[in-house]
Amino acid sequence: MIINHPLLGPRDAQEFTYLGDASLISRPDAQDDNAAEKFHDYLYLRDNPAGLHRELWFHESGDRSWLVVTRNTVTHEITDVQLARDVARKEGRSK
Repeated sequence: MIINHPLLGPRDAQEFTYLGDASLISRPDAQDDNAAEKFHDYLYLRDNPAGLHRELWFHESGDRSWLVVTRNTVTHEITDVQLARDVARKEGRSK
């Protein structure tokens, strides 16, 4: 599988480590009234979709960047790759 890195171009997936669902970027606020419940859901409740899914990948054998990869879990086709920091900024979170 080839991941088209936004800065470095096409790279073999073996250079990367899969780190799970990209919704992990949206970490709950520890100061919220129901923070314990939100952290429980954040840590333990995950979707297992068949189809398009946003995932976190870490470029371990390269520039050590974090990427958000949109991939079809059935066909493994990658439809979008963005730097995780850019995704976090767009969603109003600092990373």
